[in-house]
Amino acid sequence: MPRRISEIMLDMSMITQEQIDEALKTQRAEKGAHKKIGEILVDKGWINRVDVLKALSRQTGVPYLTSDQFPKEATVDHSISYEFLRDNLIFPVKMTEDTLTIVVANPDNDMALSNLRSAIGKRLEVRLGFAEDIIESLDAFYGSRGAVMRRILDVVQEEEDEAPASTAPETGEVSQLKDLAQDSGIIQLVTMLIENAVHDRCSDIHVEPFEHSVRVRYRVDGILHESQSFPKRMQPAISSRLKLMAQMNIAERRLPQDGRIKGIYDGREIDLRVSTLPTVHGESIVMRILDKSSAFYTLEELGFTEDLRGIYEKLIRLPYGMFLITGPTGSGKTTTLYGTLDKINSPDKKIITVEEPVEYQLPGVNQIHVRAKIGLTFSTGLRHIVRQDPDVIMVGEIRDVETAGIAIHAALTGHLLFSTLHTNDAPGAITRLMDMGVESFLVSSTLIGVMAQRLVRKICPDCREAYAPGDDVSAVFGHPVEKLYRGRGCQTCKGSGYKGRIGIFELLPVDEGLRLLIVENATSARLKEYAINKGMRTLREDGLLKVLSGSTTLDEVMRVTQIAL
Repeated sequence: MPRRISEIMLDMSMITQEQIDEALKTQRAEKGAHKKIGEILVDKGWINRVDVLKALSRQTGVPYLTSDQFPKEATVDHSISYEFLRDNLIFPVKMTEDTLTIVVANPDNDMALSNLRSAIGKRLEVRLGFAEDIIESLDAFYGSRGAVMRRILDVVQEEEDEAPASTAPETGEVSQLKDLAQDSGIIQLVTMLIENAVHDRCSDIHVEPFEHSVRVRYRVDGILHESQSFPKRMQPAISSRLKLMAQMNIAERRLPQDGRIKGIYDGREIDLRVSTLPTVHGESIVMRILDKSSAFYTLEELGFTEDLRGIYEKLIRLPYGMFLITGPTGSGKTTTLYGTLDKINSPDKKIITVEEPVEYQLPGVNQIHVRAKIGLTFSTGLRHIVRQDPDVIMVGEIRDVETAGIAIHAALTGHLLFSTLHTNDAPGAITRLMDMGVESFLVSSTLIGVMAQRLVRKICPDCREAYAPGDDVSAVFGHPVEKLYRGRGCQTCKGSGYKGRIGIFELLPVDEGLRLLIVENATSARLKEYAINKGMRTLREDGLLKVLSGSTTLDEVMRVTQIAL
């Protein structure tokens, strides 16, 4: 019968008999906790964890390893499953030609050790370790998404190395491309790429071919980060798999294509808009991620200040007219429109939208998805919407003079219409409409307001810290600034110092004075000058207010508004 651990510790002069008696008394008092005597001694501070490991090693006759002696990278390949290792608390330490050294929490688990020995065909050298150390290392090296990705990549590369080179030709037959796309390793690889992106809150996945490799980048909070790089020979298989999922023509590589992928990824219902574009080195593929299960943002969550929200809500509750939101792609225009419709949605209003695509489903709102292939465009959809007796209409984007003309007509005939334009600032939307061919008097009589917006990254709340800025920063604000905030970088934000985004806004209500300037075909600069004199806060000014409040940093405001110190 093996000696008790407490007796061994006493022999090794780690503890006294009085301490053992006290620990046994605590163990009896805490019977429901099922704590081992070694754990109680550690909790009381009489010994440390390594002392326990030394005593266990003497008790079992098995050498021990502490966590700092574990390897810094994975030791074995995908042939041993992560689930088997974790279930049996086994961590591979070192592999040679004929021996695998492992750390175990229970060296008496003969069945698991026998199964492992048979699976790898090597002799086992067993070392003793703590269960919590083994689990932590397994999760880091074998259980993380990155580790799973590495194992999948190993499988794919092994399969390709074993297959003839002709199985992945750049100009392969359709049947060969389908075979590549349906390979189990490639299926796992592409699924993991998407799941990683969803888990990391990415908005876009970029799969980009180059001369010797295929690069995968994720856009997180508006910034692109490189995620993976694959050998060039994997390009046909990855491209074919994505195109097959998106219901595209996998044999067509000379022309751009668009498609959609729907599925459950990382436990959420995800819709991906897929776009391919032929480049010198192959097809570039970009996937926009739309999370169907995520809730849309309210106006308060978008970053409206109290005074700005008051003005905005007055405009969006007018009975008729046209309101435009402007900004580049990815500036959150559609998200703001959803928050706007949610604010004014009520049983006495009929709201109809025409979108490409429908990103969020709003209760009580009739939403139409644009399908250009069958002739359902923004203009045709809008033309039919006005016959449905709506009170409020939302058009995803005004892209051409036809859509603009129908939108103007809808606003003139008693409808409240919301839409978006691609312009740099709010006054620019007015001149943009007239450049498209809309008469100035029509713009003047229908437009009730324009709002430009950008998205800036928010400072990570877990590593946010205050600092004293220099005089050059105070000069930007026009007054002394004693304290600003920034993110140090932590595990939560993956070292970036930022997590999530918030909007900065430039709201331009259209009053009588501005209507007269529009009829006179005033320039964008003159319109902006008038608006500022009337109290319009520019994008820069709104961004600086959010810097002072600690929501974002001056670098972020400079980046999105192209400000130079």
